[in-house]
Amino acid sequence: MLDERARILLKTLVERYIAEGEPIGSRALSRYSGLDLSPATVRNVMADLEEAGFVASPHTSAGRIPTPRGYRLFVDSLLTVRPLEKGQIAVLEHQLDPSQPQQLLASASRILSDLSHFAGVVVAPRRQAPRIKQIEFLALSEKRILLILVTADGEVQNRILFTEAAYTPAELVTAANYFNQHCAGLDFDQVRNRLDAELRELKSDLQALMSAVLAVGDQAMHESGDRYVISGERNLLDVDDLSSNVRRLRELFDLFEHKTGLVRLLDLSNKADGVQIYIGNESGIAPLDECSVVTAPYEANGQVIGSVGVIGPTRMAYERVIPIVDITARLLSSALTYQATA
Repeated sequence: MLDERARILLKTLVERYIAEGEPIGSRALSRYSGLDLSPATVRNVMADLEEAGFVASPHTSAGRIPTPRGYRLFVDSLLTVRPLEKGQIAVLEHQLDPSQPQQLLASASRILSDLSHFAGVVVAPRRQAPRIKQIEFLALSEKRILLILVTADGEVQNRILFTEAAYTPAELVTAANYFNQHCAGLDFDQVRNRLDAELRELKSDLQALMSAVLAVGDQAMHESGDRYVISGERNLLDVDDLSSNVRRLRELFDLFEHKTGLVRLLDLSNKADGVQIYIGNESGIAPLDECSVVTAPYEANGQVIGSVGVIGPTRMAYERVIPIVDITARLLSSALTYQATA
């Protein structure tokens, strides 16, 4: 536990470092903290904070910077959040227009990016697994088959199967009839469970074809809905703390492109109450080790269905970003609830 003097000095150090981006020396802390302490006394307190892991001393400077542990204490118990002004909230309400449901998630992502000057991200509601209405096979060449998947809601997905054996048109019709008879109305998880028990009883050539359907069909259904909307990634190129490490920046943009890990992290906030903050390696995702992710869940009709977030450097103005994420989640919830009841 830190005494009040140490807490005030740590709070001052984090605030000055966020504002200036340079290690903070003892004289500056003595001047800005409001405490009647000599620089020597401040240095002693800083040494204690460094030993406890809350601050660190870069080799090139006599000043100190906060560590992820220092940021964590700051956001958990020292931070003074600045609420958005009523005028700003009114502008956001106008931008999140319930009468344009197709634009809501993209608008929310753009708002998060524009206001924070970092990357804004929205994870869309998880789609219910589509149910298969029917499939068809069309021979393209001796060992190339076009798989046509039709879902119950009318979506059509085409995938090419590369098979080891050649199939006659009659065999393809038989396979399609078998699938449609046994699997129509099921999603692919249900199809897999049913066919796993029955594939052993099928002829080996039909068994191989059905296994190929399961492999590419499941992938096609999962790719049909993009659950991830991101805006302002390029803002991170202008952040000195990130742009100086080209390798890490490349890993970060690879994360944005492949999405899975980040979506999994943001999905965690669906189970949390209110704003959550992941600092550095707390996210468990290596490309985010020098970043912070501020997230909040959003809902419709009282049920949490997704999450919003801002991704930026650990040296971000948390007192400003937290209310941006919080109010965007709340306004998006209101817009989606209005849309659902209209």
